[in-house]
Order: sequence, then structure tokens, then C-alpha cells
Amino acid sequence: MMSKSLKLNKKITFIGLGVMGSPISLNLVKKKFNVVGYDIDPHVRKKHRNLGINCEENLVDAVRDSSVVITMLPTSDIVKETYFGEEGGKGSLINHVENNCLFIDMTTGSVPTLFDIQKQLLEAGHRFIDAPIGRSPREAKVGKCLVMAGGAKEDFNEAKQIFESIADTIFHVGPFGSGLTLKLVNNYLAMINHVATGEALAFAKAAGLDLDLAVEVLSTTSAGKGQLLTNFPEKVLAGDLTADFSIDMGVKDLRMSIELAALSNFRPGFGELAKSSFLAASELGMGEQDCTAILNYFTDKGRVLE
Repeated sequence: MMSKSLKLNKKITFIGLGVMGSPISLNLVKKKFNVVGYDIDPHVRKKHRNLGINCEENLVDAVRDSSVVITMLPTSDIVKETYFGEEGGKGSLINHVENNCLFIDMTTGSVPTLFDIQKQLLEAGHRFIDAPIGRSPREAKVGKCLVMAGGAKEDFNEAKQIFESIADTIFHVGPFGSGLTLKLVNNYLAMINHVATGEALAFAKAAGLDLDLAVEVLSTTSAGKGQLLTNFPEKVLAGDLTADFSIDMGVKDLRMSIELAALSNFRPGFGELAKSSFLAASELGMGEQDCTAILNYFTDKGRVLE
């Protein structure tokens, strides 16, 4: 059911019609929202007019009398400049939107800058929620994004009908800033996994294994499926530190793996890093605990943070 606080005819300005912003804004148009688009690139504006989005030629006209402004831009600094910078001498766009406008930032950017933007918006009498988007352009095209939103519950509820038009998985993850914080943690894990997976497969190749076969086998193991979906929920996150595979056993296996890497003329960067963390945990008396207890090593439960 549509919220009474946001009607379909209320003007929504979508700023940033890039790889993700384009399919997301198009989905809002398909759902009959009154969307006005804007992108700094005139060719992008022309393209989206041909796709059915009303795109204004300048930013002030794009946001004039808007009830909602959505941004999906490369950095938080660009978001800040977009909100508060001057456009043709006419002043900040926040002076041209409706009173008490709801700003929704979907940018993956800087948390400190995000809070600086929030402070200025609140002082101007507007509202702000952070709602970074997860998943790929392929999923964005079919309205199956992931939304991680932070902000006041009432603002989230108002924006939820927008989110439901672009996503099939929507979380209100906490107060303002929580959405971007979780997105950055997610991307931190994702980028580490990219590098660790690439290193492991390169190790397999250097050791003389058939890469396709190695991928087929590894995809059936907890290592290949991901610890977050396999061992962590069953062990440390459930409060069970009894060892299915202990930290000391992890050190032993890493030593042997690193030995093999040396014989294969391969530099095991992540292996050395993991070994140093496991060794430090073992020296704190955690050696007989499950490998997933390394989580507690990285928190103040398992060691004193400096």
C-alpha cells in the first residue's frame, strides 16, 4: 500500500545517471513515479530523454520544487558539491527544493563527509537518509538491487516505496550513517575476497594443478563457499569456540602451504598475513579454539586493542 506521505505525482529528482543510476532511475519511471533526471554529461541526458526520462539541462531546474532528491555519484565530495555548490550563480540546489525535502544518497562514499552533508541539510530544514545500493547493473535492470538504508525510521518508511520499486532486498540497518558503514564493510570483504581468491587460484596454478578442476573442487568446500555462510554462523557467531579445526591446526596447515608455495616459486602474501594473525591469537592462549575464533582476536573480547 502506498504511503500517504509520498504520492506518485510528487517530484523526485534523480542525480547521477551512470552504470547503476541509469537502470535504477528507469525502474522508478516504469513504476509511474514523477522522475526528473540530471547528469553532468549532456550526452547522458540526451540518451535518457530518449529512454523516457525527463532530463533538465541544469541542476537547479532539475531539483526545483522536488519532494525527494536521490543522488548516486562517484564520491561523497561530489555529492557535497552537487548539493551546496553554485549552479550558474543561482545558488545551492537546497534552496530550490520543497521545504523539508527528503534527500536520499545512494553513493558509496566517505562516512565523515556524509555526516558533514547531513549537518548542512538539517540546518537548512531538510531530511537525509543514506541508502547505498548493492549488487550489479544486471540486477539493477530488473529491479533486484539490495538497499542498506540508515536514518530515521519515519524517513525510511517514506522512502520504502521507492526502494521497493528498485530492489527485492531492503534493510533498515540503523540510524543515519549505518547504511554507508555496512556497505563499506561489505565492499571491504568483497575486495579482500577478490584478492584472496585470485591468490589462491594462482597458487594452485603455480603448484601445477589444473585450474578448472581446482575451481570445481574448491567450490564444494567451506573455503570456496565462504566462511560467512558456512563455519562462522555455526561456530563463533553461535558462541561455540570448541574446535572443529583449531587455530593451532590452522597455523600448522599454513606453514605447510607456505612451504609448498616456496617450492612452487610462488609468493603467498595472504598466507603469511593469515599465519601472523593466527600465531598472535595462539600466543594469547586461543590456539585450541576454533579457527573462527579469530573474530574474537580482532575484537576487544580476544585482545586489548591499542
